[in-house]
Amino acid sequence: MAFTNNFLCTSFKQEILEAVHDFRTAGDTFKLALYDNNASFTAATTAYTTSDEVGDSGSYSAGGGTLTNVDPTTSSTTAFTDFADLSFTSATITAFGALIYNSTPTHTYTNPTVCVLDFSGAKTSTNGTFTIIFPTDNSTSAIVRIA
Repeated sequence: MAFTNNFLCTSFKQEILEAVHDFRTAGDTFKLALYDNNASFTAATTAYTTSDEVGDSGSYSAGGGTLTNVDPTTSSTTAFTDFADLSFTSATITAFGALIYNSTPTHTYTNPTVCVLDFSGAKTSTNGTFTIIFPTDNSTSAIVRIA
């Protein structure tokens, strides 16, 4: 397996300063794509790819699922945002990690990544529901935090 940790992608950090991403509820469309144990992603990952993505099964198809944005907020000196949990039904999937990416930008960016998620091993569903449970939406746990 080539996943090595969870990362906010370095390119994402620059793109925040370039106003590429809009995490508000009515903002950009973010997606989560699942990957097998051959995928190789790090903080240097810049864009969604179909290479080593898990196959279509049940409600999962190439490109992954659309996430439901939770409006960004702050607590003390940390800004954060999160997504609602995401489920793929009637799916037979074995995934080792995922990419969250923005499918909205139309200028110089194509499907830029937000973060790499490492599942720390195989997560499997067999003709069942494969669910991504996001952490609590707060300044110490939210999936996207900028301190």
